[in-house]
Amino acid sequence: ACERGVENVEDAPPELVAFIRAMENTPEWVDMDLVEAGARDERIPMASGTPFAIRGAFLATFLNKYAALPMTMTGTLSDEASAKRVFETASFFTATTLPGALERYGKGFQAAAKVRLMHSMVRFHLLSSGKWDVGTYGIPIPQVDQMPAGTIGTFLMSARLLRKGITEFTEAQRATVELSRYRCFLLGLPQDLLGETPREIIDLLMARHVTLREAYDDETCGTLVRGTMEANLFDRSSIRGKLHSWLENGFSRFVLINSFLSGDAAQARTMGITFSRTEKLAAAIAAGVISTNAAFYRIGLKVPGLSAWIDRRLNAKIARLLDTYGHADFVTDPGQYTVNAAT
Repeated sequence: ACERGVENVEDAPPELVAFIRAMENTPEWVDMDLVEAGARDERIPMASGTPFAIRGAFLATFLNKYAALPMTMTGTLSDEASAKRVFETASFFTATTLPGALERYGKGFQAAAKVRLMHSMVRFHLLSSGKWDVGTYGIPIPQVDQMPAGTIGTFLMSARLLRKGITEFTEAQRATVELSRYRCFLLGLPQDLLGETPREIIDLLMARHVTLREAYDDETCGTLVRGTMEANLFDRSSIRGKLHSWLENGFSRFVLINSFLSGDAAQARTMGITFSRTEKLAAAIAAGVISTNAAFYRIGLKVPGLSAWIDRRLNAKIARLLDTYGHADFVTDPGQYTVNAAT
């Protein structure tokens, strides 16, 4: 249905038709030229920063027991599977930045459909299992649960701007926001949950946060955090691989502590996350590598006669990263879900 069009699927069920048509029905508020501009700009951090930061950002999922509960109860999120989930998350967001990826038949559009369906299947099986207590946990709405992942980049950017007293985006920042908004639309989020200004973006995600039950359970959250940190994400058979793993390990801790724990290293230690001098050194070196690579791409893309080559190099780098992340296995087969009771 994604690759050839739902009209070419023989005896397509009405639910599939409605699902694909909803994604195809691009709202009038979406500016696709701005989306493409945002994707072009976001390719730089995806190529330079994401390979070092994705684990730290993913760990934020585990800081609240109830935020991760739908995935943990269905077995789609565990400490053993967390490494694969890290790569699936990185693969989705990275793929959506490639040229034309979010067009109707682009790879990003197809990936969004799979992510959206997978998260919906998780919640459907929770409700139909009888083990999800609506009175305690509320209705598991996938779009609300996907808000943090879909908007965290623009949320952090908005927070930085507001701290400086800036209340409006530049044109380049607006393009980044438009990419995020359209990507979230494809995942099923309505316009009402997608802010346009720094203040709106902050307020919406904070409103979502305050409606979530507060709880940190070491048996659930701590196990997931420690399992994810201990997982070997990258090939360490070469010196280059060992160096990258060391840098990524330090920088991911830096991202988690500074972006999601308000810089509280003591709180991180209670979760089993250390930030030693060696890890701080790795984080500092990684930050330097990221900044240098990002500057190389940004400057190169502005140089006449060189920009086309830099752009091809950047796209090739992203393609290699996607190959490293592997095939995203967004499970939608109901037979693959085993619902466990909440604890």
